[in-house]
Amino acid sequence: MITITGTVGTTGKYLVTSIPVNTTGGALLKLSFENNTEGTNLALFSGTSANFASGTGGTLLSDSGGPGFTFLTIIDAKALSGQVLFVKREVGTAVSTFTLIVD
Repeated sequence: MITITGTVGTTGKYLVTSIPVNTTGGALLKLSFENNTEGTNLALFSGTSANFASGTGGTLLSDSGGPGFTFLTIIDAKALSGQVLFVKREVGTAVSTFTLIVD
């Protein structure tokens, strides 16, 4: 299990994985995602590096309604192969922190 705490700054996005996920196994990943900042909504996505750079597209993995709401996503690791994980601010403009637990 790994816990990642990050901050979505003025760009409105945060790159979680610096290189694309590389897996061929069929393991299930459990992703627990929480936005820690009131007045904003954050979303966890998988997609291409171009999706991250443009801030558009990708596959929604989890959404967050704000502090106190933690959402669980269970996904086959193969579904993420070749993609990066990133967080985007969906609502609000404030700098926002989040917690992502990968198990």
